[in-house]
Amino acid sequence: MNKILFKLGVLLICLMPFFNTAQTKGFSISNGEFKQDGKIIKIHSGEMHYERIPKEYWRHRLQMLKAMGLNTVATYVFWNYHEIEPGVWDFKTGNRDLAEFLRIAKSEGLYVILRPGPYACGEWEFGGYPWWLQNNPDLVIRTNNKAFLEACKTYLQNLYAVVKGNFANQGGPIIMVQAENEFGSYVSQRTDIGAEDHKAYKTAIYNMLKQTGFPEPFFTSDGTWLFEGGAVEGVLPTANGESNIENLKKQVDKYHKGQGPYMVAEFYSGWLDHWAEPFIKIGSEEIASQTKKYLDAGVSFNYYMVHGGTNFGFTSGANYNEESDIQPDITSYDYDAPISEAGWATPKFMAIREVMQKYSKTKLAAIPEKIPVTKYPNQGIKSSMDVLSWIKKEKAVVNDQPLTFEKLGQGNGYVLYRKRFTQPISSGKLKIEGLRDFATVYVNGVKVGELNRVFKNYDLTLSIPFNGILEILVENMGRINYGAEIVHNTKGIISPVFINEYEISGGWEMYKMPMNEVPAIKNESIKSGRPVLYESIVNIEKPADTFLDMTAWGKGIVFVNGHNLGRYWKVGPQQTLYVPGCWLNAGVNKFVILEQLNENTQAELTFTDQPILEKLNRDTN
Repeated sequence: MNKILFKLGVLLICLMPFFNTAQTKGFSISNGEFKQDGKIIKIHSGEMHYERIPKEYWRHRLQMLKAMGLNTVATYVFWNYHEIEPGVWDFKTGNRDLAEFLRIAKSEGLYVILRPGPYACGEWEFGGYPWWLQNNPDLVIRTNNKAFLEACKTYLQNLYAVVKGNFANQGGPIIMVQAENEFGSYVSQRTDIGAEDHKAYKTAIYNMLKQTGFPEPFFTSDGTWLFEGGAVEGVLPTANGESNIENLKKQVDKYHKGQGPYMVAEFYSGWLDHWAEPFIKIGSEEIASQTKKYLDAGVSFNYYMVHGGTNFGFTSGANYNEESDIQPDITSYDYDAPISEAGWATPKFMAIREVMQKYSKTKLAAIPEKIPVTKYPNQGIKSSMDVLSWIKKEKAVVNDQPLTFEKLGQGNGYVLYRKRFTQPISSGKLKIEGLRDFATVYVNGVKVGELNRVFKNYDLTLSIPFNGILEILVENMGRINYGAEIVHNTKGIISPVFINEYEISGGWEMYKMPMNEVPAIKNESIKSGRPVLYESIVNIEKPADTFLDMTAWGKGIVFVNGHNLGRYWKVGPQQTLYVPGCWLNAGVNKFVILEQLNENTQAELTFTDQPILEKLNRDTN
């Protein structure tokens, strides 16, 4: 018996290393440290969003991140980017192929931090929420509301089906998942909601993530002074924008059992930018110096952003302040990040790389070769078509009152509101306090002015003759993505229209213009002051990255070979649109431009090999 017990003891001792390996396999948080397979690691991460980068360039951008000395990539998942219609999910097409992004990250030897929301922020349309949630009168976003939580559950279940198998404990690259996002800041702004209800909501989201299948560890992120509202019991709190390491450690200790690990989940290497406001820059030395402080203190960090990319299509969000009822984000999400919008290594990149190399025990990966960029010759306009005539060939929705985009079943783009007057108005003040967000106004087809939520221009003087027609072309410039006003995000004309304090009702015609497909252009006569669709056919021998210079244009959007490059607007600071070479053909390329203002008839497209992101035209407001 003793011999048998002795042999069993020896066997157990021999098997102990295997038990330990099994217990420590994957990523974990223990004893105040991040650990991978039981070994202490520090997270040196950079944020980039697969949604904002052409799929063909994902590997290049991830290699750039790695060459800067980082070991992790963080990314948001934007719910509304994948549920493209109610109940219709797309995790495969083009930039939506999240599984492929994770596969490439793993193949490049990078960890991944997944930020699934359901609320994301990220200067993205509606903070990632689908616009149609607002059509459910029983649903209240970002609250402990049954209808909202059921919608969140459906989203997370569909997301988990895609990312399942990609977690560190399964041999995949995902090491951590965020539980909601910056909820502490929302709590501080929504004092009309009780603390217990806020707590119930954040707890429900955390439990929902776990029940759906997302594994530990999770984390929250907030300003250190906002941990009280945002922290979740048992979840690692991380700080956003915290440069004071003592403050960081003090607050994390308070909400994490007196220990770390300590991480700045959003280390701002640049900042976001709005139309009609100066482009914001943060110095390279400042970022490199703060990086060194974190490294010296053993603090993990995530650069927000390491590479911003582009708000293609209608994906850009908006903020607001006391001066502007809305501050729409520009199309470029360059962010003054270390890796530029087009994927170039900036001086900030080189400064950070130099610091990271000093702290690395091995030589950093080589910087990938720059993707070719070209200034193509100017190209003439081939065809042009009047927008107001074109859109009125569609069937109108008729209602006594103007309807919002949402009630019309449209998320983005434009709506033409049209009203016939049986009696003349010699001189009247048109007032639309519920304008969301930009409008050009026409009487009998002639432009009489603009209304603009950005500059708080909600009224103008006009005259309407007998049997005259008033037309108002309204643009959604992006839903608010941050703050208490996120709950007020319907678009179009959302309140009654008045002329001389008299409500204009009855017989409103509404023509939907979502611009989710490229119109077929028929060459027709056009007039200045009316919106126009222009088309240019460009023959290219060698496709390369380039930029469209829209300095001479007014306001609108541009398609190239079916891809919506995003908005341009003469107010700046952005004057160019990034054109990825991977979206160009060797041969024929079709450019289609919707020019809303058309103050001058356009004759050609102008290309450049350098972005223009800092040219502000203050005299245009």
